[in-house]
Amino acid sequence: MVVAVFLGLLGLGAARAQDSSPSSPIVMVVHGGAGTILKRNMTPELEASYQEKLSEGLLAGYRILAAGGSSVDAVVATIRIFEDSPLFNAGKGAVFTAEGKNELDASIMVGSTRQAGAVAGVTGIKNPITAARAVMEATPHVLLAGKGAELFAAEQGIELVDPSYFFTQRRWDALERAREAERVEVREAEPEKENPKGSGGAFGTVGALALDREGVLTAGTSTGGMTNKRHGRVGDSPIIGAGTYANEHCAASGTGHGEFFIRWAVSYDICARVELQGMAIDEAAELVINQELKQVGGSGGVIALDNKGNLSMPFNTEGMYRGYIRDNGKPVVQIYK
Repeated sequence: MVVAVFLGLLGLGAARAQDSSPSSPIVMVVHGGAGTILKRNMTPELEASYQEKLSEGLLAGYRILAAGGSSVDAVVATIRIFEDSPLFNAGKGAVFTAEGKNELDASIMVGSTRQAGAVAGVTGIKNPITAARAVMEATPHVLLAGKGAELFAAEQGIELVDPSYFFTQRRWDALERAREAERVEVREAEPEKENPKGSGGAFGTVGALALDREGVLTAGTSTGGMTNKRHGRVGDSPIIGAGTYANEHCAASGTGHGEFFIRWAVSYDICARVELQGMAIDEAAELVINQELKQVGGSGGVIALDNKGNLSMPFNTEGMYRGYIRDNGKPVVQIYK
């Protein structure tokens, strides 16, 4: 009898110890685009605007995580803030295609289940990341494009807007400069010419990663693509494994020349090295971005986060809008090298 009671108490103590096991650290990481971002081209006011908006996005996601919310909720809330800002090449601040339209892409992926959703080439969805989440949660599909994605968004009650909502003079002027560059037979407009005030060039894509208390990683990315792109062109941001990827070990979101990120499966490659080769997150991300991608002429950067809360934010351009926040609730934001 005494032995039985002792064993029972031992079992109860073990159960309590298991119940009181520490939860996962919470972390959020964001990017707002990589490119030729030089301090000498940045006004103090514009620099402050980027820092404030990146901090706002980080804090929005952090509050959700700190309250015990999911990494999915945190990523969507953060990216929506960036999509609503004209500062970034996503949502309201999207660049124009060669036809003078705004075509938006977004994707999201949950590491614990490998569930994913994406939309591509949409012109009337106010927050494409919300539509991407709906594709993930309300359909058996991963990617919906164009009119079909917009019809689906309407069915889901997702906010739609007239395409004129996405017009900004700064992005229209960038298109005009790109068109002029073509007329004088310059193959491609340089980021410095396209955005003399350091706005991030064609790589103003936004992304967010989150690790919640349950240890679940989520990655999300949203973009307006490349200035003066051919009508119908789709880059890496809505392509799972290219611009966005998450598994149980790692999450990644990229910004850069999308064709390279697609062909080199950048986000997947980083996470595969962490999962299959046991690489540290920083080693894997640095290797892919600053060695392999750079060697073949691919420009851009990535944010990456592992399931222990370790993060990496490498880029091979002059700068990348980026930041992170941990359990202490203090956002850290960086722009230049």
